[in-house]
Amino acid sequence: MPTYEYKCDKCGHQFEKFQSFHEEPLKHCPNCNSSIRKILHAPSVVFKGSGWYSTDSKSSNSAAITKPTTDTAATKTEPTTTPAAAATQTPTPAPQEKTSCGGCGSGCTC
Repeated sequence: MPTYEYKCDKCGHQFEKFQSFHEEPLKHCPNCNSSIRKILHAPSVVFKGSGWYSTDSKSSNSAAITKPTTDTAATKTEPTTTPAAAATQTPTPAPQEKTSCGGCGSGCTC
């Protein structure tokens, strides 16, 4: 049985009520007998992905449904550079070798 939340327009009293789907919504505040309104909330269950519609279910003819094959060699792409772009690229300098660590101050190469 669903729980509905109500709020009074006049006194601001907020309360919950267990009600059947077939019951009429409440109309009066139990505190001041003023008009109330039902507060709507987002559903707690969200269905995502395939399989939730009758058209997504498995066909009785499973041979008709085939999985697409992918060619891994065809899908791999190598980055390409134009000759003009290659000429404008500067080479990365080689890392310099450290002569001392500088952390301990003794001039060691640790």
